Amino acid sequence: MIDRRRQTAVCISATAHFPWEDMTNRFMARLAGGEVLVADGATGTNLQKAGLEPGASPEDWVFDQPGKLLALHGAWVAAGSDIILSCTFGGTRLRLKDSRYVERTPELNRRAVELVREAARARPDVLIAGSMGPTGQLFEPFGTLSHKAAVAAYAEQAQALTEGGADLLVLETHFALDEAGAAIEGAREGSDLPIVISFSFDRGVRTMMGVGPADVVEAFQLSGVVAVGANCGTTLDNMEQVVREFAAAESNLIIWAKPNAGLPVVQNGVATYQVSPEEMAAAAVRNVQSGARIVGGCCGSTPAHLAAISSGVKALRI
Repeated sequence: MIDRRRQTAVCISATAHFPWEDMTNRFMARLAGGEVLVADGATGTNLQKAGLEPGASPEDWVFDQPGKLLALHGAWVAAGSDIILSCTFGGTRLRLKDSRYVERTPELNRRAVELVREAARARPDVLIAGSMGPTGQLFEPFGTLSHKAAVAAYAEQAQALTEGGADLLVLETHFALDEAGAAIEGAREGSDLPIVISFSFDRGVRTMMGVGPADVVEAFQLSGVVAVGANCGTTLDNMEQVVREFAAAESNLIIWAKPNAGLPVVQNGVATYQVSPEEMAAAAVRNVQSGARIVGGCCGSTPAHLAAISSGVKALRI
């Protein structure tokens, strides 16, 4: 029987190239300098507070409500984030298939990056990450999506994000090795930017497909990615265990950690997140002490959470 984790790594590494190794890329240069970087917080839950209807596509707001995206990006800038993700999590053509903007997919991705840049004018040191999430479709033979179609969709998105001016690509909230492998392959076809691959460990320290941190490292340490890690997931305690397992894998990859502000609690029909900014900050510091080099927040994390995280992490830099 073929080990699919090993097969994925070999397939990608056979064609991987590393033009960012010259350190001219701003993200790579800062990592080379030993910095611990703070990413941003949640996009979806904060846009819902700003009026995005549940189930609606946040990507549509790139054209429909750019002012509200600018306000959110600006709040991350003010909170001290070093890395801000573009509003393109669902920005592949495959995921935008039901959006009226599907035929403007490349333009939407370019514009989303430009909005981050506009929001960060006061801090030119801010790094822009092109967010690339799962397609929302199952791969063959369990579904109808082919590897080739997925790679093409990710390549188109990666190229547009790069043209828009992103500093790095963040392939986030993955749960299956096959789709993550296609995302990396497509990102590398469409871009020379550094790549972060981040999984959602929503079964404690495993993904819904049973993938653990060590599996991710084994599959992708030769793929040319710069960082591996986790976002979303469940509790802060589980995220800390995930970080420790990534560190125990002893690869040379940077570790990325963006936990939720705990698990949501439904109150009067509204999902709320009850972890405080101080608790998030303390967890971020522990994750850094365990080996993470990039920390931030995911669902439920507000600018207040990120301001606390930034303050705590920057105290470690002194």
